[in-house]
Amino acid sequence: MADIIQLLPDHVANQIAAGEVVQRPASVVKELLENAIDAEATSIKLIIKDAGKTLVQVIDNGKGMSTTDARLSFERHATSKIRTADDLFQLHTKGFRGEALASIAAIAHVELKTKQEQDDVGNTIEIEGSKVVAQEVVVTPKGTSVSVKNLFFNIPARRNFLKSDAVELRHVIDEFHRVSLAHPNIGFALYNNGSETFNLPVSNFRQRIVNIFGSKTNEKLVPVEEDTEVLKISGFVGKPEFAKKTRGEQYFFVNDRFIKSAYLNHAIASAFDGLLKNGTHPSYFLNLHVDPQTIDINIHPTKTEIKFDDEHTLYALLRSAVKHSLGQFNIAPVLDFDRDPNLDTPYSYKTSHTDAPKIEVDRSFNPFNEEKKTFAYKKEPATSWESLYVGLESKGNETQQDFSEVHFESDPQTASIFNDDNQIEQTNTTYQLHNKYIVSTIKSGMLVIDQHRAHQRVLYEDFLKNMTIKEATSQQLLFPLQLHFSKQDIEIINQLKEDLEHTGFVFSNVKEESVEVTGVPVSVPESEVSIILEQLISDVENEVPDNNFSATDLLAKSMAKSLAIKTGQSLQKDEQEYLVNKLFACKEPNVSPTNRTTFITMSVDELDKKFI
Repeated sequence: MADIIQLLPDHVANQIAAGEVVQRPASVVKELLENAIDAEATSIKLIIKDAGKTLVQVIDNGKGMSTTDARLSFERHATSKIRTADDLFQLHTKGFRGEALASIAAIAHVELKTKQEQDDVGNTIEIEGSKVVAQEVVVTPKGTSVSVKNLFFNIPARRNFLKSDAVELRHVIDEFHRVSLAHPNIGFALYNNGSETFNLPVSNFRQRIVNIFGSKTNEKLVPVEEDTEVLKISGFVGKPEFAKKTRGEQYFFVNDRFIKSAYLNHAIASAFDGLLKNGTHPSYFLNLHVDPQTIDINIHPTKTEIKFDDEHTLYALLRSAVKHSLGQFNIAPVLDFDRDPNLDTPYSYKTSHTDAPKIEVDRSFNPFNEEKKTFAYKKEPATSWESLYVGLESKGNETQQDFSEVHFESDPQTASIFNDDNQIEQTNTTYQLHNKYIVSTIKSGMLVIDQHRAHQRVLYEDFLKNMTIKEATSQQLLFPLQLHFSKQDIEIINQLKEDLEHTGFVFSNVKEESVEVTGVPVSVPESEVSIILEQLISDVENEVPDNNFSATDLLAKSMAKSLAIKTGQSLQKDEQEYLVNKLFACKEPNVSPTNRTTFITMSVDELDKKFI
């Protein structure tokens, strides 16, 4: 039998490797930004077109590469970061596998321009699908510029699996946030389709957080500092009152590398135990510095997962450090029965100068000096008691005459469709079970309705109707609501502003980091406005459709999910009946907006079988 195992060509092997390393444009952004950081750059620019599908370009002022290094960098397993296997446990760089550029060049058109400081001219290399098209001398500034064009041009299936531009751009911005937060000592800039989205100067860690997430973030941060032999912790956690329903602002950095760890995240959650509302998650931006020998980064192609030698110790240290900070800055309540709050010195008086109290004495005071004070009373002439009733008879006649001309509005008379009141049969047709289901009787048997899903369906069709016919009712707020969001969240609100106004929202002013709301839909309580908009932004970030109708549909689903009555909410009889009637007045009462069953029926025959 002939031999059937063969060695794959390099370009095929590179495409296979690209499937793990390069999953979407954000993966390219991550690899190129980390290469620029490893090149000791102090200023990095990221240029994006069409969410990275058309162009991803990273320009840095690092040390650059020689002609040989520039050509060799696109070979598989070619790297300047490590030399031996032992170096894997002493990593001080972002990259170390030498696969990123080779994988990217296998599935895109790549143009590299680089120059070292001591050279007069630089080099440029153009590669298309692992094939070197051109390599020549070029005039370019110090550093490296890598342009990745037409991603997945030779793998159409992978390109078709990419999400919409808005979703892919969101992933790109997430990667940009992760890298820029880990390195506040480097200046970053992001340009999207020709417009500047971020311009982050060199700063400290707190300023970098504020520059990314908005100036309002500054008052939400609580410092966390802990230095031990095993672990050094620095950074910030968010105050409990600013916790969100989404996990967006949660960042762990281990040795300046962003990681994801459900175990360490649980340590933060346990430190906030008892301080958060149900369903909310704390924000945190924490830098963890450990010995490189105690971690293993080489377990996942994206390098976002890390194995620790002693996770239990890290868990305990992290939990105690966060808990200590919350207590130190009076975020967490403390019971101290010996403490008298009246003796606390306010912060405003902490540095003020205190003077000794002055005693003033009235030396002319004589306790034995009696002053006679006389009081004069004016005595009214005495009158008989009969005089109290003089003139009342005439006044009473006048009053009676006045009231005789007053006409009172009669009570409204409601006609009954029954001639005899005894014919009206009072029956309770609905019952609430465990504050979750509404049970109603029908001719064939019994109906069980999920109140949360049913209300979602009702609200969804109402919102969809209002946005389609553009005739929604709005209630004006007595005092405008000032809500603060990050720049990218404001962009999403601007995209959906017209549809939101059709549902009943009224925006008087939309700035770079804040929104002023002067009107809300009738069914929306004022306290729920910020929660609804945060949930909407989260839904849009995870799933943004391409056409306007689908965007309207997503908006209606998101608002219906936020406003629907929750499981555990008690309903009165009239509320139960109203919900049942509204549900069966819908076009599709059988399923919720997310295609889940809203009700089930059980016939009398099925009930009879239960008792056999």
